[in-house]
Amino acid sequence: MPAAVSRILLAISLLAVVGMALSAVSLKNHYSGEKTEYCDLGETFNCDLVNRSVYSHVGPVPVAAIGLIGYAALFALSRMRRRSAAALMLLGAVAGLAFALYLTYIEAYVLGVWCILCLSSLGTIVAITALSGIALVRASRPPARLS
Repeated sequence: MPAAVSRILLAISLLAVVGMALSAVSLKNHYSGEKTEYCDLGETFNCDLVNRSVYSHVGPVPVAAIGLIGYAALFALSRMRRRSAAALMLLGAVAGLAFALYLTYIEAYVLGVWCILCLSSLGTIVAITALSGIALVRASRPPARLS
């Protein structure tokens, strides 16, 4: 892979680690019965309300666990150096972004409260999605020929 693609994949790896950390903290908060002071900023921003709402899980699986698994998969794909991995990474990132946008809609229009961890995760998956698209396009280009 070209050096530019390798740098993009490294950036995606680092962002995936950030996403895993955000998801792990959210998962811990999901199961904790204690109030989180760093994320309770009044009626508008309160991770506890979001993390413990009826929307904080899909069936028995916490949304934060889904995020943790998703970011781990994106990390693994970003470490592979094959075009097929880049395509899967973009597909996974788009799916993660769609899910994050759905959850953001829930925060804005159903719960009426924002989670800083969730918004940070949204920013992370937006960046990963954009970089995944760039990586796939650049990895698909034929190598430049010297004349």
